[in-house]
Amino acid sequence: MAVTGMGIVSPAGSNVERNWNRVCSGTPTAMADPALIGGPVTFSCRISDFDVDCLPNPRQTRRLDRFAQLALVAANDALADAGIDTNDWNGSRVAVVIGNGAGGQTSLDDQYRILEEKDHSHVSSLLLPMFLPNMVAGQISLSFGITGPAMIVGTACASGADAIGIARELLNSGRCDIALAGGTEVMLTPMMVAGFARMKVLSTRNSCPTSASRPFDRKRDGLVLSEGAGILVLERWKDADARRARIHGILRGYGASSDAHHVTTPEPRGLGLERAIKSALEDAEIGSSAVKHVNAHGTSTRLNDVIEAQVLSRVFGQHTSVTSTKGVTGHTFGAAGAIEAIFTILTLQRGLIPPTANLTELDPDVDLDVVAGVPRVQEIDTAVSNSMGFGGHNSALVFTRM
Repeated sequence: MAVTGMGIVSPAGSNVERNWNRVCSGTPTAMADPALIGGPVTFSCRISDFDVDCLPNPRQTRRLDRFAQLALVAANDALADAGIDTNDWNGSRVAVVIGNGAGGQTSLDDQYRILEEKDHSHVSSLLLPMFLPNMVAGQISLSFGITGPAMIVGTACASGADAIGIARELLNSGRCDIALAGGTEVMLTPMMVAGFARMKVLSTRNSCPTSASRPFDRKRDGLVLSEGAGILVLERWKDADARRARIHGILRGYGASSDAHHVTTPEPRGLGLERAIKSALEDAEIGSSAVKHVNAHGTSTRLNDVIEAQVLSRVFGQHTSVTSTKGVTGHTFGAAGAIEAIFTILTLQRGLIPPTANLTELDPDVDLDVVAGVPRVQEIDTAVSNSMGFGGHNSALVFTRM
């Protein structure tokens, strides 16, 4: 399946190029967060240059929760990148598949405070349209005149990757000709941070946020909360070629699995992730030896990084370079799989692997060729992007160059 358009809004930048430059620089985006003062963790990765006024209807967009606003900006950028005029397309042949974990948490928290401080009559009538997770797919459909399938995928941190894989299946089935697929997430509220902190999965480096997200590093102590959205435009190769579209890369395979082990802890041997990767390779009809790069899930948590490393070592060995861009972006949860899919495509396009930020001492239990320090120049034809989510969800996407 051809990838003809890409859009990202994240703490690393308001468009694809800014994101790419930031992750290649290895400069983390985590910083003190005034909204989290007084809580157990007082920093996050927030988007500093987001401008909702860049959308066609900013007045209407301001009535949406931030998770939908980010997705609309990313979708708008992806369509522009693909060179598609939505006034000319057949909206019934277009699908929207968006990954999201928690819906409009910002709006929910705001309105709950109003309910507590005042009374029910002051709660916004727009609460449900702002909060419900499905509304992001609905708002994209409304904004661009899409009347084909519009759906949400909720597989926690694997949501964005699964949305891309499901969109590919819709295209393969002939149900649509174009798909907007990806993920969006905004969970940077005191309540969400408190919940993650109680699970003891967050870094507590409050005194030095920039060094907090450190995937595969021996001294990592947890993930860093982030926000963002990533959207891809997918088309069948023959359709993209017929309209002479620029093709960024090919989505060759998709695999997914469930651990059936624990609600938050990965299966100790990583067998679920291994099944997902092997399924994606089989789907792509590509052997593991052809894969020269993996954009890892790499959350910077004690358990995830070692378990994922063991899987990658078993499947690919030492011949495959590995990076985690979460050292720069933090963990965008439902958007992570989509944002990292775009970074994987850019790596294939440009022959450059972003370094794993803050990796100064590789964990001795990580037996991998992890790129760190500076970007690595490497010509790559085939790469994999991994995602793992609470609930035991595992996903893998296989991309190749044109």
